[in-house]
Amino acid sequence: MSKTDLRRQIWNLMTEKGVSRFPGAVGRIPNFAGAERAARLLATLPVWQRARTCKCNPDASQWPVRQVALEEGKVVYMAVPRLRAERCFLELDPKGIRGSLRQASSIQGAARVGRPLRVAEVAPLDLIVCGSVAVNRAGARVGKGGGYSDIEFALLTARGKISAETPIATTVHPLQMVGEEIEMFLHDIPVDLIVTPEEVVETRTTIPRPFGISWDLLPTEKIAAVPVLDRLRRERSLGILEGGGS
Repeated sequence: MSKTDLRRQIWNLMTEKGVSRFPGAVGRIPNFAGAERAARLLATLPVWQRARTCKCNPDASQWPVRQVALEEGKVVYMAVPRLRAERCFLELDPKGIRGSLRQASSIQGAARVGRPLRVAEVAPLDLIVCGSVAVNRAGARVGKGGGYSDIEFALLTARGKISAETPIATTVHPLQMVGEEIEMFLHDIPVDLIVTPEEVVETRTTIPRPFGISWDLLPTEKIAAVPVLDRLRRERSLGILEGGGS
């Protein structure tokens, strides 16, 4: 099954079973019933408890993860949607947030109180939490198809903010776990941990991680639409920068 077909299958299944919540599953990282329980279960794990900094995707399904992280004193980094700014990450430090941490951990709240940073200004990350449309127990993952999580990972890896040992987790509904093989490409992110509302799966994945920006795989229009990529491409063409950091 192609990734496009798998996404469609999962979106339709979650909609039919009534386990997707506002704003719906189709075309998105699905906001799923039980997301709060999955976040609390993730928070019991040693990799979570050791982490002081984490990057979390901005989707609604991981809002409870971001909230728990702030409540426990962790510094959270969220990407600006579609990486549409040169300062493409928002830093949420609970020490500097006044008012509701729940509101601060929402997409709108983070845009108001988060500190915009360039990639180079992000602290080294102890944990990555990504959203998924589908995953399997081998650690293969399918996102919603935009490729932004992969680009964020590549930018941060190229700058040394993510190491080969940085754990990658995802929280999903059980219906998002599939038994079939998922084709993974060089730029795709595998996951080490899958957390549902009832289960933790350690994938022990052998799928290699991307270790920088795969320029040859990025469409010209995608590079042009992401300011940091557009700048890096121009700098590389002039021989100013090697490796893809920013």
